[in-house]
Amino acid sequence: MKSESAAIDIPESSSVAKGKAPLIAVSRNERGGYRKGIAIFDLILRLAAIATALAAVAAMGTSDETLPFFTQFFQFQASYDDLPTFQFFVIAIAIVGGYLVLSLPFSVVAIVRPHAVGPRLLLIILDALALTLNTAAGAAAAAIVYLAHNGNSNTNWLAICQQYGDFCQKVSGAVVASFLTVVIFVFLIVLSAFALRSH
Repeated sequence: MKSESAAIDIPESSSVAKGKAPLIAVSRNERGGYRKGIAIFDLILRLAAIATALAAVAAMGTSDETLPFFTQFFQFQASYDDLPTFQFFVIAIAIVGGYLVLSLPFSVVAIVRPHAVGPRLLLIILDALALTLNTAAGAAAAAIVYLAHNGNSNTNWLAICQQYGDFCQKVSGAVVASFLTVVIFVFLIVLSAFALRSH
């Protein structure tokens, strides 16, 4: 009887082990699907960030305006390259846009291999650096745009937006687009953090 009871116990333990294996496989599949969904959303956000960064560069780069009146010696013109801050803005946002384009293959790898940690870790580090550069450029340009709209009576800086309306409209739109890119970067970093946390 003892040998029979031992023979019965062995199949029971194996059946319990067989019953647990599919449950572990299902949980891994669920986590893989969760990470894949995050990676797909990450790719969509990167495409949106590319669009906003390109819009910011295009708006700032085409912000030249010449007033219809001029004198014999002066022509009244406003352009982004008259101000070093706006030049820095164009260069910095162009670098950010170029990085976003180059980051697309890594985002695709994260979709194909949702369990891979390396691409996600690289993206979160580079995203943080790009966010810093983007924020610095946007904040510096926003300060100049504020002066263009309101001036500063203490330093005798006159508001020029009453004369250069199109110029101010374009540079203001460029600053807004750059801050939209900043917001998208924040979401990208949060998504990457969630993806890394689930590993």
